[in-house]
Amino acid sequence: MNYIKYLPIAFIFCLCSCKNGSASSQTASVPQDTIKAFTLPAIPAMLNTPELRADFLVKHYWDHVNFADTNYIHHPDITEQAWADYCDLLNHVPLKTAQEAMKKTIVQTEVEKKVFDYITELADKYLYDPNSPLRNEEFYIPVLEAMTASPTLTEIEKLRPQTRLKMAQKNRIGTKALNFTYTLASGAQGTLYQIKSEYTLLFINNPGCHACSEMVEMLKNTPVINEWIRNKQLTVLSVYPDEELNEWRKHLSEFPSEWINGYDKSFTIKTKNLYDLKAIPTLYLLDANKTVLLKDATVQAIAQYLLMKQGY
Repeated sequence: MNYIKYLPIAFIFCLCSCKNGSASSQTASVPQDTIKAFTLPAIPAMLNTPELRADFLVKHYWDHVNFADTNYIHHPDITEQAWADYCDLLNHVPLKTAQEAMKKTIVQTEVEKKVFDYITELADKYLYDPNSPLRNEEFYIPVLEAMTASPTLTEIEKLRPQTRLKMAQKNRIGTKALNFTYTLASGAQGTLYQIKSEYTLLFINNPGCHACSEMVEMLKNTPVINEWIRNKQLTVLSVYPDEELNEWRKHLSEFPSEWINGYDKSFTIKTKNLYDLKAIPTLYLLDANKTVLLKDATVQAIAQYLLMKQGY
């Protein structure tokens, strides 16, 4: 799947006076192709800080777009590029602002089902797909909420977003991670909640898969993570959720002995959908109470969080 490269936010701020034919196409019936470019709203001069400018752009980003115009669907070089830039822009405002703006955007597209379907497909591609560089569940949740409430979709069409919304709300940042039992190679068992540590790094993986091996090496070679492990402030719980136990045992020596290396003997994680495993490996950073601090995070994001806690 190809992704359009999003523009740096500083560049977006400089584009707010661009000309665009779509501004004059604000009628429900558009007989000809009027889409020539995408126009960003002009930011008032009084908004002279990055925070204020980003806030204005997020709330007014689509002001010059007529969502009743199906011509936008046929110009991915314009529409998809605008969408990718918008998803990136959301990172520069408070989460609540971003979520409210995203839900408003989806609701606005309900004037034309073809456009609604196209924009929500872009949301799937950029915010949900595991391979997307802009994947962000917290931005995708308001899309799903809007879809499940939309009169544009039939009850059958709502089934997929309803299922995805249910999964997205599990182990959400700020909520307590779901508990489960793990089994060690020795046969001893423990639970996630029994781990006594200032922080727990939950690492769900399939030993032997290329991406998993890469992440193991990254974790092993990240100084701040190893420092926190040595200081007994961070515990890494590596869990194998699948059935091929011999494969897990074969790769067990690749995992540091300082980690808790276990497997899900009862397959509870998978059968009860405790955790979203659409993308493996996956990392969750939990606090002492097992509240989720970072979900489906990168090793870099984990390291940055720990460095921030050290005052860097």
